[in-house]
Amino acid sequence: MSTPSPAEVPSTRSSDAALLDMLRVEGGLGIGHLAKALGVTATAVRQRLERLMKAGLVERSAHGRSAGRGRPAHTYSLTDKGRRSGGDNFRDLALVLWREVRAVREAEVRRGLLARIGTALAHGYRDRVAGPTPEARLRDVAGLFGERRLSCAVDADGPAEGLPVLTTYACPYPDLAEEDRGICAAERVMLEELVGVPVKLSECRLDGGSCCRFTAGEPVPAAPATALENPGVAASNAVRFPLQPIQESAP
Repeated sequence: MSTPSPAEVPSTRSSDAALLDMLRVEGGLGIGHLAKALGVTATAVRQRLERLMKAGLVERSAHGRSAGRGRPAHTYSLTDKGRRSGGDNFRDLALVLWREVRAVREAEVRRGLLARIGTALAHGYRDRVAGPTPEARLRDVAGLFGERRLSCAVDADGPAEGLPVLTTYACPYPDLAEEDRGICAAERVMLEELVGVPVKLSECRLDGGSCCRFTAGEPVPAAPATALENPGVAASNAVRFPLQPIQESAP
């Protein structure tokens, strides 16, 4: 069973977390049981359940008749999406996998892995980036980042010969970036795949800047042969665009 992407898992209110946890542990429950266990009114429970059903996290089923009433009684349980939503903390796993990538000593294999990671990241968003120009596609990407609560902006007339620039004020992968700049290269490859033109990381928080800036459409110089042989040089998309050397921390 696949894990939903961040865009597929709707955000929930903190007040809903306890309700979701109860359904996850105990299975199908009625409103009365939930209200008593949570210490809230039945009306409050109904409101939370309505939100969660609209989000696709909870489903309702009838099971006979309510005592003293002619209406069917209902139980509420998690949907497949609801069950999967509880296991979305992949930080430790991501760090372990990234360290394994860093441990690869062969420069060509290492570059290929980083390029494939960037391409795979792009694949998850490709259908939602359809602007007619690089600037428009950058704005589509900024919108996707915004859904992930990452503050960013697009400047249509950046300092580099008027090329569009995507500025990100928060790193999507802060723990990985602190350990290894290879994730910056993978993110740049992702943007190149989505925007369709070369992209240069023109400013980086790891260099002391206040943000990271990606300039779209700027020609990327080919890396010198010595850089290609150096395992400490990050990967780029060698098939579509020339390699841009990005210094990484040593494995």
